[in-house]
Amino acid sequence: MIRKATVKDAQDIFKILQHYALKGILLPRSLNSIYEHIRSFFVYEENGEIIGVGALHVFWEDLAEIKSLAVLEEHQHKGIGKQIVQECIKEAKELGVNKVFALTYVPDFFERLGFKITDKSDFPQKVWMECIHCVKFNDCQEVPVSYIVE
Repeated sequence: MIRKATVKDAQDIFKILQHYALKGILLPRSLNSIYEHIRSFFVYEENGEIIGVGALHVFWEDLAEIKSLAVLEEHQHKGIGKQIVQECIKEAKELGVNKVFALTYVPDFFERLGFKITDKSDFPQKVWMECIHCVKFNDCQEVPVSYIVE
């Protein structure tokens, strides 16, 4: 089941994200950052265990980012990531945000959900607020994708 995260979930969210950050698949997030942004997170829970996570981060009145999307390997290819993305889009719509984007190493996944590959210059808020501080800024391999919320 998908639900909004609570503070009790922060440690589990951190472990999942850290697992993929150590592999170089996701950018790392500190536990402190997860607590600070806990209201942005969704978790997918099965039998009392969190097996998938994702967050919607609002940048501006018309722009939000899907961040920290991860599903444990043994639970991938079951539609969990898709459901988390759909919840993020649903929340964006409820908030009145009309464009959602993600920076990803797996653009095919997002394209199957209706996202289109775009250019980072479409998201100056992201680039100048966050990307500029990233250690991978000058050699970023993430592909920007966007989705128009209807």
